[in-house]
Amino acid sequence: MKKPTRPIWINEKDNSIINVIDQRYLPHRVDVFDLKTKEDVIFAIQTMVVRGAPLIGVTGAYGVYLSLLTAKDEKELISDANDIKNARPTAINLIWAVDEVLKAISDINDFDKKKDEALKRAKEIEAFEVECSRSIGEFGAKIIKEISEKKGGKPVNILTHCNAGFLATVEYGTATAPMYIADEQGTDIHIWVDETRPLNQGARLTAWELGEKNIKHSVITDNTGGHLMQHNMVDMVIVGTDRTTHTGDVANKIGTYLKALAAKDNNIPFYVALPSSTFDWEVKDGVNGIPIEERDGDEIKFVTGFDEKKIREVLITPLKSKTVNYAFDVTPARLVTGFITERGVCRATEKDILNLFPEKKKR
Repeated sequence: MKKPTRPIWINEKDNSIINVIDQRYLPHRVDVFDLKTKEDVIFAIQTMVVRGAPLIGVTGAYGVYLSLLTAKDEKELISDANDIKNARPTAINLIWAVDEVLKAISDINDFDKKKDEALKRAKEIEAFEVECSRSIGEFGAKIIKEISEKKGGKPVNILTHCNAGFLATVEYGTATAPMYIADEQGTDIHIWVDETRPLNQGARLTAWELGEKNIKHSVITDNTGGHLMQHNMVDMVIVGTDRTTHTGDVANKIGTYLKALAAKDNNIPFYVALPSSTFDWEVKDGVNGIPIEERDGDEIKFVTGFDEKKIREVLITPLKSKTVNYAFDVTPARLVTGFITERGVCRATEKDILNLFPEKKKR
């Protein structure tokens, strides 16, 4: 099989099938998962076949198109779309992308024409996320270059949490985009990669991505970051986000808040990279207003790894132990140095965010 260069694409032989990389088996195996129905889309989103806010959004957009292939009427289509939007509660891109496709087809009565327009709009959303990632990378690379110059060209040590790379978007990523562009420009960088328990998206996915790009990196336990910061081994932190309020509060993979606290205590810049599709323009208080997904506790009890040419799942806790598995936490705006967006870099304040996106001020 030809190695995919994107995590999602339209099947070359049948455009009623959307193909995605099955991220549950990376880095040990690259499998392709077929999305043929609304149920496939929901399963893929809920079980982490696809993950990462922008990619989930793109997947949801294509999900509306797939629903149109079988939906009998408008009522069924809207029901399917709502089911897709509810597949994961925290990532705002999913709601945004599904609504964008629905908006594009709302005035079309002919179902065949609806299908064509839905597919077109889904492709546009995918292209938009690619463009955003590239721009985020260029703006973020400037920050990295400035740090490099202050260090006299010595390696810039960047800490990241979870996976906010091309696997979580479509190309380049959000948090990783500045790293990729900086590397392309010749800036010497080294990445500290949090393992990101319980599903190890850092150890499995970010490390795999960086390795494919030959970018220097070291995988660390989730609890190591504070120690590194205390000993001047981290120059900056860059993370992604699944939903960020227009007031600057950031929901991201569980453990991000602790990294932000450690960065603040050690005077280390803490940046969040995100496209405009990840901003929540309604919620003001992230800690109390952003829904936090609680996932199956078996993700904590069991760990999956590669053993003698087989991918195995093994139990690591007492079988009867209770687990609590919150997938995200919220980092308050006061701990964020700035946002790296497709339109530029701004401080984590409502005023500065709305200055970058003035069309949202009317809200």
